[in-house]
Amino acid sequence: MRRHGDSYWHLHRAVVREEDAFDHKTLLSWTKGTKVPRSIESFEILSRIERRYRLPDGYFKAKLPHQARSASGHEVGSDISPSERRRLAWHLPDNFNSLPFAKREEILEWVRRVIISGSTDYRRFQAMATRQRYAIRFPAISYGGTPSSRASADTLDWEDDDRTAIEDPDLLSGVVDAPPRLAMEMANLIRFKTATLTALGFQRNGVWGEETASQKIEHLGLMFGALAASPKGPVKGFGVPLSQLTFGLLVFPGVWDWYLQWRERRRGFYTTWEEDMLSVLLNLVRAETGWLWQHPELARNVTPIPGLISAAEIAAAERDWHAACETCFKHASHRSKEIQRVMRVHRDPFEPIMCVLEADSPLAEYRKITDEILKRMPNEHRYPRAAAEAVRSFLMLRLGLHLGLRQKNLRQLLVCPRGHFPTSERRLEDMKRGEIRWSDRDRGWEVLVPANAFKNANSSFFGSKPFRLVLPDLLDLYKYLNAYIERHRGVLLAGADDPGTLFVKTVKANSRDAAYNQTTFYEAWRLTIQRYGIYNPYTGRGAVKGLLPHGPHNVRDVLATHILKQTGSYEQASYAIQDTAEMVASHYGRFLPQDKAALAAKILNQVWEAA
Repeated sequence: MRRHGDSYWHLHRAVVREEDAFDHKTLLSWTKGTKVPRSIESFEILSRIERRYRLPDGYFKAKLPHQARSASGHEVGSDISPSERRRLAWHLPDNFNSLPFAKREEILEWVRRVIISGSTDYRRFQAMATRQRYAIRFPAISYGGTPSSRASADTLDWEDDDRTAIEDPDLLSGVVDAPPRLAMEMANLIRFKTATLTALGFQRNGVWGEETASQKIEHLGLMFGALAASPKGPVKGFGVPLSQLTFGLLVFPGVWDWYLQWRERRRGFYTTWEEDMLSVLLNLVRAETGWLWQHPELARNVTPIPGLISAAEIAAAERDWHAACETCFKHASHRSKEIQRVMRVHRDPFEPIMCVLEADSPLAEYRKITDEILKRMPNEHRYPRAAAEAVRSFLMLRLGLHLGLRQKNLRQLLVCPRGHFPTSERRLEDMKRGEIRWSDRDRGWEVLVPANAFKNANSSFFGSKPFRLVLPDLLDLYKYLNAYIERHRGVLLAGADDPGTLFVKTVKANSRDAAYNQTTFYEAWRLTIQRYGIYNPYTGRGAVKGLLPHGPHNVRDVLATHILKQTGSYEQASYAIQDTAEMVASHYGRFLPQDKAALAAKILNQVWEAA
């Protein structure tokens, strides 16, 4: 303006039309720096100013102190809720309102399908399934976490995103509290399977940890919920009255055959879920050590259910409970083998990141997301909270790529600020958590995680020794890690109680709990991918074309596949994700065959090149 001799009043008269409701004082606030353009209308005015001063398109917008901030004022229709408007605003172009109606509909459909929901068959099935509510909840005995609050299909993995775990969107649908008798029976089962010592007079084979116990509570709740759901409703359950629900029902093969076939009709095929549920049953009715085997009194709680259990079957079970358990064990064994033969995979865990895994260097491809975060980093002095959230997102991905930890271990990682005494290894073992601390010996940030904190603690990878890694100071990692621990983390806490973990939620007026749980950590990661990872052809934002929303476990897939492609070694790939070569071979072998010949040729060609 000074260069062209313009005052803010002259500039306003030159670029603002009569039909525009744009106050000249807004221009004054821009020149003083008290406000910055954010609305669609303001960006249009900026474009006119650029044309007036013969500046390239986007010249002023590139100077905004908050590059990742969404614009306001998109005309997306009155039928869209305010919450969806906020989600969509991040991914719509600035000229959205001036585009033809058909083009706007095309953009909205693409954003909803690709960025918001993810365009996979499983996502579509999940969206349908979550609208049908039927599961039985056990709120009084939920064992860790907040399962009923989860909001995405990939978060349904209570084994902390391990590939052997079972996922199902029906877990989102718990709405009915268990009747008192069923709740007491579930509490008895959980106590039996989680107690440090087996109760006197009972025998047990195997112990459930926190995640496993939470998973079984929900999975069994789904089965009872299906039995109780109305056969005339969309769920098409069996209609068993809540008062008749009891664990004694699980000993009768007819109950299981109905449930397995009900799930097959619902999904269209059998999956690992059904096989896993049968393995739970086998454990419960196993001779001598099964919980059901050791509770014959449950037979007295069972009443005839027409079309499911007859009075004669109940009488036979009351006469010889152990014989009924043996019959059920044989039946479940046969069904398990039959389902293993025909079951299909409904959710390909690699599908959201397939474009990354198929790249020559998967790690370099995924790293582009962290570069995109830094590119759009807000000004810390003007937007301290937004900057803190961006640094947190950056560190989540960077530490995930360096450490290859499971979601649980990364989420529960404690932090010891520089200059403080680190937590002793024995104390970390008691808490089953790792810690990031400054190592004076190595002059770097060290991550120490006791072996018993890992899901596969008994794996040969650990040998009862802790996981220890000094983070490399590459591409400003220490710069942002120091800034986060010293400043940004405190901004996010906003005076709330400190949970002691490295990663904390943004504390707001309606939520004072700063600790992440499995759901919220997954959602934080997924939001980062939506905002910075998925390339948007309509806005030019995003780092990777073809990427879909996903959770933190996929980082382990990136690391294992990258090393496998570079070295061809299952063993070296297993080192990156703290697992065994056998596991890597079974899960990631599909990404190696096309590269085997090239790897061998690379070594053989060295002879010819030397000649």
